[in-house]
Amino acid sequence: MRRKSNNKKAGLKRKTPFSEIQGLKKVFIFIFAVSGVVNVLALTGSFYMLQIYDRALTSHSIPTLLALSALAIGLYLIQGLLDVSRSQILVRIGARVDHQLAPLAHKVTIDMPRFGFSTAEAAERGRDVDTIRQFLGGQGPIALFDLPWIPLYLAFVYFLHPWLGLMTFAGALILTTLTIITELLTQRHSSTLQQAAVSRSALIDMHARNAEVIRAMGFSGRAIARFTKANSEHLDLQTRTTDITGTLSGVSKVLRMVLQSAVLGLGAYLTIAGELTAGSIIAASVAAARALAPVDLAIGQWKNLVSARKSYARLGETLTAIEEPPVSIKLPRPQRSLKVERITVAAPSTGMVILGDVAFELRAGQATGIIGPSGGGKSTLAKGLTGVWPLLRGNVRLDEADLGQWAPDDLGQYVGYLPQEVALLDATVSENICRLDPNADGANILAAAKAAGVHDLIVRLPQGYETPLGPNGTSLSAGQRQRVALARALYGDPFLVILDEPNSNLDAEGEAALTQAIFGIRARGGIAIVVAHRPSALSAVDMLGVVQNGRLAAFGPRDEILSQQTTPKSAAVAQPVPRPAA
Repeated sequence: MRRKSNNKKAGLKRKTPFSEIQGLKKVFIFIFAVSGVVNVLALTGSFYMLQIYDRALTSHSIPTLLALSALAIGLYLIQGLLDVSRSQILVRIGARVDHQLAPLAHKVTIDMPRFGFSTAEAAERGRDVDTIRQFLGGQGPIALFDLPWIPLYLAFVYFLHPWLGLMTFAGALILTTLTIITELLTQRHSSTLQQAAVSRSALIDMHARNAEVIRAMGFSGRAIARFTKANSEHLDLQTRTTDITGTLSGVSKVLRMVLQSAVLGLGAYLTIAGELTAGSIIAASVAAARALAPVDLAIGQWKNLVSARKSYARLGETLTAIEEPPVSIKLPRPQRSLKVERITVAAPSTGMVILGDVAFELRAGQATGIIGPSGGGKSTLAKGLTGVWPLLRGNVRLDEADLGQWAPDDLGQYVGYLPQEVALLDATVSENICRLDPNADGANILAAAKAAGVHDLIVRLPQGYETPLGPNGTSLSAGQRQRVALARALYGDPFLVILDEPNSNLDAEGEAALTQAIFGIRARGGIAIVVAHRPSALSAVDMLGVVQNGRLAAFGPRDEILSQQTTPKSAAVAQPVPRPAA
């Protein structure tokens, strides 16, 4: 991955996508063996022509002709059956690869944005699986499995006459050279083409997410102009790449036809000279064409081959990058303390350190507010405590155990998180609250909704808890989304609840519910961390921390810290704004 965390994961071996699929190597060996039989049987036409011209015609024997024809038909049927079976096996391998890798790729898609990648770059990993599946189900692998058997045809033609063998070998060498040239020329453009495609997709995604702003303030024309420019660059690169492969593919077809005719011409000369039979001319022509067909097919499929290879490499890199160390022992539910030990956090997208050397401790039943000026590092602290952003240094411990000692899904049961930018899933209200748990207990969903003070709001929706919310929960207002997201953070009574600007969109009723929710966390022995600008969110906390310039400037009892904050700049707690004079 381009943007990597500095906290190295020791002991992790580099993964390949196919290493996730058991038995694939044996299947490929079997297909290679079947390809060998198919290619041997592909000589049927050459042998048939050789026997027809040199035996059946010279002997004028109808039984010989019928016997040879029946044998050839039988061999053709076997070849066709094996060829079809080989193609069907490859299609099913592609489906199996997709079935195994698609969930892993989706995990990559989920994880990449927190490492600073755009959603378009993340979605590209899902398309990588599609690319590999489509390649495996196409003609590309067949060409690759047939290429190693080219010497069989060259040997057959050489056996008919050395000159014919040398001519066919020269043709194969020329086409192989064209294949190498194709690789060198397309390799230069393929990475740039992929980057251009990602940039275009990122632009589309950005414009879609800002559709309301673009429409309301009337700069859709300029947005379309930006897209047009990015799209033109992508099309230019795609055209160049396609021109290269298309041109070389056309040249290879012409050369193959020229060579086939040359073999016929040379064979005719050798026949006139008495060094070759008439049947050998046809047999050599058919075998020469079959020898060069895999190279010609490989050139035609080169664009797909390059795309599949790039996708395979990217998937391998990202699977290795996001792999988590195995957790063999499941730790008990935390219930005593949170310790933050001199943590340093950097923005994954740039590597810039935003928060440094922060340390504090909270016990069960405590809640702390985090205040400070905008850009001081408050939200970064929240992301570091939840593991959304990796730590450069330091540790976050629950009951003395570092967060890394829990499997991510296990740790998620004990952590509730309400981010600053609330986004709900395209699912029902209940599915959002229970975090998509298919075995969720309805009583726990109700308990979380009531703890967040949102139960009455939900039951007034058209279908209550089963109301679909649509993409990003846009069917709800910003305040309603924030309250449903609070219920999601409280689901399952997590020990540590981190709320980042939880009242930014709330009215008085919502703020009262938020205060009660924080008191509820404390009452049941949990720990709450509330990042806030508005003072109403701090009424339920007993501790307070001040984060400014990427440092924890102060930490202690709430009233004591508030009394020390004498200026608006350092307090970062909103003061009443005087009404302007009439």
